[in-house]
Amino acid sequence: MSGPAVHSDAAAIADRIIDELDGRIVLGLPLGLGKSVRIADALFARAAADRAIRLDIFTALTLEPPRWSSDMERRFVEPLNQRLFAGYQVPAYARALRDGTLPDNVTVSEFFLQAGRWLEVPAMQQAYISANYTHAARYIFDRGLNVIAQLVARRGEGEAARYSLSCNSDTTLDLLPRLKASGRKFLLVGEVNSALPFMAGEAALPASAFKLVLETPGAEPRLFAPPKEPVSDADHAIGIHAASLVKDGGTLQIGIGSLGDAVTAALIMRHRDPELFAETLRGLDGRDTIGERETGRFDLGLYATSEMFVDGFAELYRERILKRRAADGALLHAGFFVGSEDFYRFLRDLPDAERDLFQMRPISFVNEIFGDEAAKRRDRVDARFVNSAMMVTLLGDVVSDGLGGGRVVSGVGGQYNFVAQAFALDGARSIITLNAWRRFHGERHSRLLWNSDHTTIPRHLRDIVITEYGVADLRGRSDRDCIVAMLAIADQKFQGELAAQARKSRKLEAGFRLPDAHRDNTRERIAGALRAAKARGFCQPFPFGTAFTDEERKLLPALALLRDRMAGSWSQAWVLLASLMAGGAPDRHGPELRRMALDVPKTMSERLYRRVLTWALDQQAG
Repeated sequence: MSGPAVHSDAAAIADRIIDELDGRIVLGLPLGLGKSVRIADALFARAAADRAIRLDIFTALTLEPPRWSSDMERRFVEPLNQRLFAGYQVPAYARALRDGTLPDNVTVSEFFLQAGRWLEVPAMQQAYISANYTHAARYIFDRGLNVIAQLVARRGEGEAARYSLSCNSDTTLDLLPRLKASGRKFLLVGEVNSALPFMAGEAALPASAFKLVLETPGAEPRLFAPPKEPVSDADHAIGIHAASLVKDGGTLQIGIGSLGDAVTAALIMRHRDPELFAETLRGLDGRDTIGERETGRFDLGLYATSEMFVDGFAELYRERILKRRAADGALLHAGFFVGSEDFYRFLRDLPDAERDLFQMRPISFVNEIFGDEAAKRRDRVDARFVNSAMMVTLLGDVVSDGLGGGRVVSGVGGQYNFVAQAFALDGARSIITLNAWRRFHGERHSRLLWNSDHTTIPRHLRDIVITEYGVADLRGRSDRDCIVAMLAIADQKFQGELAAQARKSRKLEAGFRLPDAHRDNTRERIAGALRAAKARGFCQPFPFGTAFTDEERKLLPALALLRDRMAGSWSQAWVLLASLMAGGAPDRHGPELRRMALDVPKTMSERLYRRVLTWALDQQAG
């Protein structure tokens, strides 16, 4: 069979697609990194110019650089975006959704949103599709999908070339057999990006699988590569608790973000220094339950099956923790990845034989046990599926994707899939992680609730919940015992109120008193428990480095403090007064003020910004 028609102009490819499909385009773009944005933009431009063309876009996790909501935030974010995201192409449909200019012959639907970014965009909220990750391919197919456009890595030339789906084997590998079997006319279109690693195995397709390919050597858009988030003390405490539940020789799934990094860092601490790990865990737990936890080295190692190949798995591989092979020889099976430029470089630079240890597969393979179930059961022994949540009720309902009133924050994604796997596999557990509290409008609020208007994972699937204050094992327990276990990992400030709500609902006896061992759930206790580990180089804010500069690392907590303290008008007045009274020493923060263009203030507003920021930096310095 012949290879694809290769073009250097996205507009020419758009014209071919429109001609082939008579102007009725149902476009599938992969979740996250793997979107062919240039081809999508070219189709969008054609549809905007010709209302006879119909363009329906189905996708997930449209990636955008950070945004700002104030002039102070702009001073931090704008230079950051210029440095880290210059050359990254934001899809035109995303800009149109935000400014309300989406043409009436174009629709955009997503089944997973970049967290919190689309809450105030009615068009996206209305077009959101609630779906398990494993069901998304079926839904898109049923809507008439006839084009898939995604980034690929290429090896070889001409008809002998092979194209790797690289960062997104997930839904594409599930859709292709379904599309072929249907007899429907469809086009698989690739856009080559040389920064993508060539992932072999099922992710590598022959040239004949593609109809059209865009290649522009030397003029390829930059891959989206977000900087690492800081890992807080609370995050590290959660990571240590989670790491103590992972069995040597077991199976692991983790997610992106600071909590995923915290779990990775804790596993590494446990492997390098088991005694320090056990000592730190004992300090965090507040009880003598260490004998029930796992604190030893990983002699057998772990195998990973994780919908997202996060860069934490690269760190575990370097540490010789990720080393247990599945039946096919792989150390990891995943469906998609997005990460730092260092992570992409790590995968590109690996020798082929090592890179082949990381296998990109259909999401139906990773997120389900159906299909060769016996082999999956043998591979996925003692699985620990670690995911995060926004809130959890005392009865075990998990809130991960949305808020009351139907507002969508992100999406279900694969969380339900892994919770269900944890109940289907022998020895497996679902672990939900979250900080015990958050700040909102200047005040602390518990993330553990009595009840919630919205639920992602219902309470009949309650399993393990972890906060910085400990582990609540809810599986198979009565409602009363679940409430007690959750109160034990709540922040001290909220335990009394939560217990009162449970008593009012007659789910807790009138004379209940929380044991003393759980009544000291405070930030100060967590900080003290981590002190020895920090002195030995563990539990750092950026355990695996970051693209933030030294100045930006210092500015991040200071800006977070200002955002928190200035949420309300009275809070703003208090901060302004405190900063004026404190005076401060701007000279000691010269690099940070220069980074924010406040070293030589020219206006009254800039002088005020300088004063307030100096105060915040002083507060963070001690």
